Amino acid sequence: MSAPESIPASRPSGIEAGKKPFRLFRRGPWENAATIIIACGVIMLMQPFSMTLYSWSFATTLTGTVMFIIVSKFKD
Repeated sequence: MSAPESIPASRPSGIEAGKKPFRLFRRGPWENAATIIIACGVIMLMQPFSMTLYSWSFATTLTGTVMFIIVSKFKD
């Protein structure tokens, strides 16, 4: 009986050489989205035209803040 062939160490596993894998949960784009949500909430708070926007402003700002806290834990 012969020994089983081993896989060479230089062989890329599942990824072509030189290409980065697509990562959905990268910090940069999600932090930008959270910041935009926070800014929308602040704008909704300061506008004098719609009571509905004013009443949803706190929830929007809070959602953006919680999202930013969670996203700041993602890898770069």
